Amino acid sequence: MVETEPAALKEWAVAVEALRSGRQILIMRKGGIREETRDFQVESESFYLFPTYEHQKKQWMKPEHQADLDKTLEGWSPQDTEVTIRCYAELFEDILIADQQQLNQLSEYHIWTDSFAEERLKWKRAKPLHVMLLRIYELSEPVRIPVVPEYNGCKSWIQLKDAALKEVRRKPVLSDAEFEAAVARIKSSLG
Repeated sequence: MVETEPAALKEWAVAVEALRSGRQILIMRKGGIREETRDFQVESESFYLFPTYEHQKKQWMKPEHQADLDKTLEGWSPQDTEVTIRCYAELFEDILIADQQQLNQLSEYHIWTDSFAEERLKWKRAKPLHVMLLRIYELSEPVRIPVVPEYNGCKSWIQLKDAALKEVRRKPVLSDAEFEAAVARIKSSLG
């Protein structure tokens, strides 16, 4: 049996922290500029979250979450040669959003401004916005891994080349009941 490298989804560091703290259970994806298929595809049902820093902008964050963005940038430099992995995710559901009214119903469940969410929906208008409900697990200890050239660029999915991740235990950030309640709130808001 051939062992594959673990998958990771690249996501803003501030969103990874919101997921890790249990403040939200969803992310929104349309795809990176360099996606092979030119749109977002779910490539794995379980994956690590690879924090990114370059494209985070305060004006795209709700005011109450802007300080969280500042915290993610403390000690970060574009010249960093390592990144810290803290979270593992399991996809609970991939909800496809095609209209603004549906998207508006999700506003209270994420850290981004409504205008940023709207821009994500409008980009590549013919393609739906993926709202991924994720069960998040925090690693028992953060793992620093080298940033290799294959991780760079505007793409959503990467394959991690660090075996140390396989040895680290993880625990859910929300209990089963808390997670089920969060999913129920989101699903009921969508009707």
